[in-house]
Amino acid sequence: MSKKALVLACALAAFGATGAHAAGAKPTVVLVHGAFADSSSWDGVVAELTRDGYHVVAAANPLRGVANDAAAVRTVINSIPGPVVLVGHSYGGAVISAAADGAANVKSLVYVAAFAPEVGETIFDLTGKFPGSTLPPTLDKPVDLPGGAHDLYIQQDKFPAQFAADVPLAKARLMAVGQRPLTDAAGAEKAVVTSWKTLPSWWVYGEADRNIPPAAMKWMAERAHARKVVAIPGASHVVMISHPHDVATLIEAAAADK
Repeated sequence: MSKKALVLACALAAFGATGAHAAGAKPTVVLVHGAFADSSSWDGVVAELTRDGYHVVAAANPLRGVANDAAAVRTVINSIPGPVVLVGHSYGGAVISAAADGAANVKSLVYVAAFAPEVGETIFDLTGKFPGSTLPPTLDKPVDLPGGAHDLYIQQDKFPAQFAADVPLAKARLMAVGQRPLTDAAGAEKAVVTSWKTLPSWWVYGEADRNIPPAAMKWMAERAHARKVVAIPGASHVVMISHPHDVATLIEAAAADK
């Protein structure tokens, strides 16, 4: 056998071994953060998932608009050769609902204190569908953007109580400074696809959520015929920070589901 043929044979053997390993491997978990947060909000969840042998990717969510952001997340999904469990927090739920549409490797969706809009619905619609959200009066003066849109932030002094009431105050204050804004256009963008109608879903949320009314999330989970719903007493909107074990456990249940 020539040297060139030997190198090619070794490469093919290595590829075959890698492919066989990938075929039996656990799904990749793709985490999509929501508005007023960033990928670090998943740190506790990532620690548990990686400890349990999962490959995890925290996708950067641009927070510019549902279709735009879904396209960005879809590029991440497309780069992963095996099955994917797609997880979204808050506004990220609307993003994963769109990003998973037609993605053959997405096996399930996990909504973490999240939105799952029907076609024609916006996250602003769903926030106001049930009483309980105290978010609107805590928003800061909108920041003007080129083209007429505006960036929305939560006022820093109101952020801990509004967004992260069950997180240590020092950490919540740091989160307030580092929060990433959502455009008002993104909040008002109507959903055009609903992948939760064709993919199994799992839900977890806090019963003390002040951003999205818990009644709204319960209603959305029932509408989506969720496989499992976990409502955590006393938990805030950032349930993945305050209760990472509960969130990771639910994600692993979605990953293990056949």
